[in-house]
Amino acid sequence: MKKIHLTFVVLLCSCLTISAKDLLLTSPDKSISVTISIGKDIKYSIDFREKKIILPSALSMTLTNGTIIGTDPQIIKATTSSVDEITNPLYGIKQALRNHYNELKIDCAKDYSIIFRVYNEGFAYRFVTNIKGDILIKSEQTEYHFADNYGAFFHPILSESDYRIQKISDYKQNPNYSSLPLLVKGPNNLNILLHESDLFNYPSLTVAADSVAVNTIAGVHAAYPKKVEIGGYNNYGMIVKTQEPYISKTVGKRSFPWRLIAFEEQDKDILTNQLVYLLATPSKLSDESWIKPGKVAWDWWNALNLSNVKFKTGFNTATYKYYIDFAAANHLSYINLDDGWSDPFDLLKPTKDLDMEELISYAHKKNVGVILWCVWHTLNRQMIPALDMCEKWGIAGLKVDFMDRDDQVMIEFHERLLKEAAKRKLLVDFHGAFHPSGMSRTYPNNINVEGVKGLEWNKFDKNGVSPQHDVSIPFIRMFAGSMDYTPGAMQNYNQTDWKQVFNRPTSQGTRCHQLAMYVVYYAPLEMLADAPTAYQKEPQVLNFLSEVPTVWDDTVPIEGKVGEFLAIARRKGTDWYVGAMTNWTERELNIRLNFLEPGKKYQAEIFTDGINANRVGSDYDLVKYEVKRDDHLKINMAKGGGWVCRFKLLN
Repeated sequence: MKKIHLTFVVLLCSCLTISAKDLLLTSPDKSISVTISIGKDIKYSIDFREKKIILPSALSMTLTNGTIIGTDPQIIKATTSSVDEITNPLYGIKQALRNHYNELKIDCAKDYSIIFRVYNEGFAYRFVTNIKGDILIKSEQTEYHFADNYGAFFHPILSESDYRIQKISDYKQNPNYSSLPLLVKGPNNLNILLHESDLFNYPSLTVAADSVAVNTIAGVHAAYPKKVEIGGYNNYGMIVKTQEPYISKTVGKRSFPWRLIAFEEQDKDILTNQLVYLLATPSKLSDESWIKPGKVAWDWWNALNLSNVKFKTGFNTATYKYYIDFAAANHLSYINLDDGWSDPFDLLKPTKDLDMEELISYAHKKNVGVILWCVWHTLNRQMIPALDMCEKWGIAGLKVDFMDRDDQVMIEFHERLLKEAAKRKLLVDFHGAFHPSGMSRTYPNNINVEGVKGLEWNKFDKNGVSPQHDVSIPFIRMFAGSMDYTPGAMQNYNQTDWKQVFNRPTSQGTRCHQLAMYVVYYAPLEMLADAPTAYQKEPQVLNFLSEVPTVWDDTVPIEGKVGEFLAIARRKGTDWYVGAMTNWTERELNIRLNFLEPGKKYQAEIFTDGINANRVGSDYDLVKYEVKRDDHLKINMAKGGGWVCRFKLLN
């Protein structure tokens, strides 16, 4: 598609700022209408298909010197523009994304502007300042005044939690807090998602139910840390003890994060809404050729539980050579050495039984990359020597853990690490982290982010992760970007039989529920969580896991309902994959194959829950037959079940 930019400028007399003035901005397809009201303050309101969704909601930013950006605005100029272009991600869920929006930029006295954008997918705004020197930001006013007391999916812990369904005005919930994205269910089941994008040098946005204003969600930011101490689990965290009386210490000439609201009428269409990515700054890396998505043989979840081998497993060279051999034999790009390969507080001291140089040389000969786990504050303290060591060894990437904060200092750590890692051609997978906000577009070596209650919770939580949770996160957490859920459990149990076991972990739901995650969940760096020998005992499963891609050329949502079920189709090259998952309810779906190419035949290789999967979760069937575009397929899923298929082009 040809790139189109149209710009119109309207000069407004300063006297107009005394009386109220409304400016209207609509989406290209006219479904979203945004009114910007300018009077004593600046407010926005939103109609979707001519129905009021967001009532006038104020936005402002207060500096510690008393300046309030957005109050008593003196408008100098209003500029409208339109953009319609194709963006080609380095990797993602589609080869090409349409970046189509209408924009209004309001330039004001006091050296600031506010930019408003409306896409067919949603609405966003951001502050831009042009103030000399550094500034301290005391607070930011971010509010969402809804037309009614809609239901919402609160996420009451920063990064890893189940969802709490409540009314948006229920401020008495404990805690009255949600990290983003927040999914609000509006009229006629309209999906309204609150999030942010292009977050740098500023604290992440979280929200709470407003205790004064009715039907209102209010933005909240972590204050700037003043004093921190080592603490938390195994002293892997840095706990904030005291805070400054401001949220941000930053430069005065800059753009601030986008505040965004996405709209989708059908649950399934959330799965392809790319507003977070589109709003992010394009890549700052001059060389991206070395960034390779792929699958990873992971050690920690399976507790190094290799069986029928001739050596004692542990943090030793023989064990990890086995992981390397497994990865090489099955076309996995990487292995991950997790907690235990080094002194967690000194990355320059590997465990004595690991010969790192020999191990990495062995991996290179097998064309397998090595990813190392580390504690964030250790890496922060040793960043340059540790990254130099990784570059010298030929390490492929780092898995960085236990940040567990979203203040400005933590966001700055993320960017600083990504910059330094890119200089040394290192990938970064953030664990124990806040949810993604477009950073992987700006720094594509940010290959994945956890920020989700994933499979690991089956190791240490008595409730673990349920199939209901598994079919909620694609519609909420995955809207923000890729997620390192780490699937692949080979011991699978029903709701009655499952129990938490740390060193011999299992999953809730069926084997096919786990396999479907490799298609349903978007993860450019995707883990195989179980032990190599567990997969080797299941050659049909291993063959599928060896071949399933981690990034895609096209994605087509088929069906879905938050917390209940979903089915999605994804294409890589000429082959299509379909993954379907359900909660603890047995389910039958009938899907049309109209995403396949007309006039072509495909070999369908289908993993389906076995006839006894409700009793024995690992029971599955593998069937193969020819299909074409005009066909329908019936999907039957057991309780906590799944279904996954590869459609291989035959002609």
